[in-house]
Amino acid sequence: MLDETFRALADPTRRSIIDILAAGDRSVGELVDQFDFAQSGISRHLTVLERANLIVRRRAGQKRICSLAANPLEEADDWIRRYREHWGARLDRLEVHLAEDEG
Repeated sequence: MLDETFRALADPTRRSIIDILAAGDRSVGELVDQFDFAQSGISRHLTVLERANLIVRRRAGQKRICSLAANPLEEADDWIRRYREHWGARLDRLEVHLAEDEG
């Protein structure tokens, strides 16, 4: 699942779509209006995001509404957090070492 999440987020257009949906649900038409792409291009990006379980699409009358699905992003954040903590601890030790050398 993590591989699919990162693969989907590798594209800047898909990251922009995620940013837009973080502010609230949008119709496909509203998303198309945000980009200089044809609807078919945006639909392909939405399909990739949907396959990675990053978004959910549903019908509301004539519209297709897209919503952000946070769980895969939380899993990615958990994975990244481990490395952030690891490197933070290493940088803290480096800071102490450099301070000792100065003193």
